[in-house]
Amino acid sequence: MNIILLGPPGAGKGTQAHLLVANRNMIQLSTGDMLREAKDSGTEMGKRVADVMARGDLVTDEIVIGLIREKLQGDKQGGFIFDGFPRTLAQADALGALLAENSEALHAVVEMQVDDEALVSRITARSTCSGCGEVYNDLSKPIPEDGICSKCGEAKEFTRRADDNEEALRNRLMEYYKKTSPLIGYYYAKGKLKSVNGLGEIAEVQAEINKALG
Repeated sequence: MNIILLGPPGAGKGTQAHLLVANRNMIQLSTGDMLREAKDSGTEMGKRVADVMARGDLVTDEIVIGLIREKLQGDKQGGFIFDGFPRTLAQADALGALLAENSEALHAVVEMQVDDEALVSRITARSTCSGCGEVYNDLSKPIPEDGICSKCGEAKEFTRRADDNEEALRNRLMEYYKKTSPLIGYYYAKGKLKSVNGLGEIAEVQAEINKALG
């Protein structure tokens, strides 16, 4: 099964993708992860990525599609999760063409619906263990009082992302609504869209996603 996780920044797409990888043996194709992996790979495509990133330029759609093409030709396991791509209608068309070229299909697009105000409250309360990356939240999962990370068991610094503030998040949300939210209508028209509540507890959201996927 091949799916897209769609939703604004902070909706929890990465967290849910990790659970789908663990529970359904799927392969997460995160744009950021693929670019970092390619940059360090030494392949011809990797050299192109490293060159673009060294110049501080944006990676082109052509390069991202090229990286996805390489992944589609490898081990498919339980299918692919596209996380962070597509972001625009042009990218959605390109992905559809690539899947058809590889005799693959897109089975579902899971839209993680959120309330902007609740999302702002959640994200601005977020902090991360500098050792293992475990995410904490002042509202729902506070940092342990003893300062020991519950995942790695070490006393590490807990940091907040520089852009996890209200102004930066609202700017990221506006960018999402302008460029990415048109994909909701695009995939609805194709009969692929499944919508879930993205602001529930992690396990509740995962249960909704599993129900939507069947």
